[in-house]
Amino acid sequence: MALSDHERKLLAEMEAALEQEDPRLLSTLTGKARTRQSSRALLGLSILALGAVVLISGLVAQATIVGVIAFVICLAGVLLIITNISLNSGGKKVKKPGWGSSLEERWDRRNNEG
Repeated sequence: MALSDHERKLLAEMEAALEQEDPRLLSTLTGKARTRQSSRALLGLSILALGAVVLISGLVAQATIVGVIAFVICLAGVLLIITNISLNSGGKKVKKPGWGSSLEERWDRRNNEG
């Protein structure tokens, strides 16, 4: 069943309003949930894995300096992961006054006009 031009316009306006009010929810609903924070977490995990590989190489080669460098690399990866987790969960979340109520008001105004 095809949408009329009026319905498509309403849908586009509702999506734009949702994007302004809660872009995180919109990205989750549209499947674009990978954010900068998740990319940073993957980078931290990759750095940690690289450090583990360098650490094993240092153990095999019995080179102390390579082990120290590997430890620093692993530490950097872990710190990147931890700061990413604390940024995601520890930040103050400011509640915006009900984005749903503003959408409902717009919907009611449009229905009363037409």
